[in-house]
Amino acid sequence: MENLSDVRLINLPKIEDPRGNLSFIEENNHIPFKIKRTYWIYDVPGGQVRGGHAFKKQQELIVALSGSLDVLVDDGKEKKVFSLNRSYYGLYLPIGLWRQMLNFSTNALAMVLSSTTYSDEDYIRDYDDYLKYRLSHE
Repeated sequence: MENLSDVRLINLPKIEDPRGNLSFIEENNHIPFKIKRTYWIYDVPGGQVRGGHAFKKQQELIVALSGSLDVLVDDGKEKKVFSLNRSYYGLYLPIGLWRQMLNFSTNALAMVLSSTTYSDEDYIRDYDDYLKYRLSHE
């Protein structure tokens, strides 16, 4: 089962140009999975928290394309906050970790690349259930 030590910031290619910079992500190159789904989170009202769940099978990369946000990651034993505020790096989250996205700046735009298509059965939405899941998979 993955732990906080498996979470990492991934520097993405950044091609600088006076006309504007360009960054990109390639599956199985910059990130360790094939991209099956992409979604984005935006227009988050001040003080709201997104996420609050874990995945049994899904890996993710979260990129703050615009603005900033914090990602609280929890492996059931310890917690760590990662601040995302540049569009040329992303936060890699392996399977089995609880995560919450919070402290969205005004007009923040977060893009999430996922290793799976949507499946409600993959979600663990209750924190107590998550802790039991972690214990049963140690």
